[in-house]
Amino acid sequence: KVIWTLLVTILGYASSLPVGDDSICAAEELAKYSIIFTGKWSQTAFPKQYPLYRPPAQWSSMLGVTHSSDYSMWKKNEYASNGVRDFAEKGEAWLLMKEIEEAGEKIQSVHGIFSAPAISSGTGQTSTELEVHPRHPLVSFVVRIVPSPDWFVGIDSLNLCEGDHWMEEVSVDLFPYDAGTDSGFTFSSPNFATIPQDTVTEITCSSPSHPANSFYYPKLKILPPIAHVKMVKLRKNQLGLSAPYFNLPAKSNEVIDSV
Repeated sequence: KVIWTLLVTILGYASSLPVGDDSICAAEELAKYSIIFTGKWSQTAFPKQYPLYRPPAQWSSMLGVTHSSDYSMWKKNEYASNGVRDFAEKGEAWLLMKEIEEAGEKIQSVHGIFSAPAISSGTGQTSTELEVHPRHPLVSFVVRIVPSPDWFVGIDSLNLCEGDHWMEEVSVDLFPYDAGTDSGFTFSSPNFATIPQDTVTEITCSSPSHPANSFYYPKLKILPPIAHVKMVKLRKNQLGLSAPYFNLPAKSNEVIDSV
């Protein structure tokens, strides 16, 4: 009787321990998604200091990863890794890819890396495919805002698994983030390292609270989304097919947002 009571107590304690977001995924073996990134960075929606030349407003390539909760590419209010710093400041991906590969080798936390082509204007689309696994159901990615000091958009650890199934479709509005490694206020600011390094923070219409800030719109309550991402689960008969790739000229995909 004493042993039984002790066993029940231990099991009860174990069931009360926190569980990772991906530990309860009981979906089918794996799933593939089409991921479509849409830039909404138009002069209509973001007129202040909108970059028209040298270089004009555009987006870097997308770099993303499917992973478990043991890995984090970036996280709000935490310090960016050296790889994220290089990507956010200069669009250089090799160090970030090295960090991802090392995490996959050491703790088996990464299932796969995916990328999509850059967009040569502030508005347009790019797309690719990604694969998730029940032990690696989380998606993270970064896309650099070009030009900018160290600004980017992205997703941190989005779980595509719901209990015993994969979500059919997910759409997320994206807003700008500051990597905390460069102290520039404007899109075309010269390189000026932040010492000591700051944490990753979301850029809003009132933060940083400085008139020189390119995203400073004090009359707005919130910024309009600067980008959007949509992930659609592919049916089995679609697997192996490349997702459509769009790089539309700005005029044909202009975002008409009144601000």
